[in-house]
Amino acid sequence: MDKDFYEHILKKQRLVEAVPSNQEIADWAHRVIHLLFPEQAKYSFTSAQQIKDEFAVLQDELCKIMNATQACSNCNNDKVAQKFFNQIPKLYEILNTDIQAIFNGDPAAITEFEVIRTYPGFYAIMFYRMAHALHLLAVPLLPRILTEFAHSHTGIDIHPGAQIGEYFHIDHGTGIVIGETCEIGNNVKLYQGVTLGALSVDKSMANTKRHPTVEDGVVIYSGATILGGKTIIGQNSVIGGNVWLTKSIAPGSTVYHTPEITVLVNND
Repeated sequence: MDKDFYEHILKKQRLVEAVPSNQEIADWAHRVIHLLFPEQAKYSFTSAQQIKDEFAVLQDELCKIMNATQACSNCNNDKVAQKFFNQIPKLYEILNTDIQAIFNGDPAAITEFEVIRTYPGFYAIMFYRMAHALHLLAVPLLPRILTEFAHSHTGIDIHPGAQIGEYFHIDHGTGIVIGETCEIGNNVKLYQGVTLGALSVDKSMANTKRHPTVEDGVVIYSGATILGGKTIIGQNSVIGGNVWLTKSIAPGSTVYHTPEITVLVNND
């Protein structure tokens, strides 16, 4: 390898020296989460003013992170950070609907504290909700870093561009994939291994709806695969385990398949 190769690597290194690591960005998100849900953290504050001050610190840190990534050179990052933190009460409100959905929908959940502290589904949802809020503010890079961080910790892959309504319940969750243009209504429940994906992957489809729409009240059981931007799962439908769907179904449908299973008993 010639000297130009090494110079090229050195130049790239210098460009990213000031950029926070993914872990540092995730640590910022954790601090926001810990303020909203002290069940996740050991420290506490003694006054409302202290909490307000800490939010101000985190807002300033978000601006610094956006400045450091330099992904959006023409953005007013101060204003964007302020807009994000103005949405924190709404974010908190919708996350509490997710807690309620998980607690009410899982007989194994003893307390809401347990849901907040231990459930990987809620962990992934928290990071998704924050990332989606940043995504709607056209913040580049950071939303994907946050959702991929949660993906690496939970096995739940939610693109920050997906639109997900209130009272969202992920049960178990490992292996769930929710694509960028997916639309999910209120009171939807997903089990592990569900894929809400695209029928085909082509760069020319980047600005088109590639992923399905799941309407209110739908339950999708483990291993189901639902594909396509024109596919609509009608409200209050139930999709059985390991179902493969590439076309729309009417509201109130139940979809399942019946594989033949043979059990041979050896009496010897």
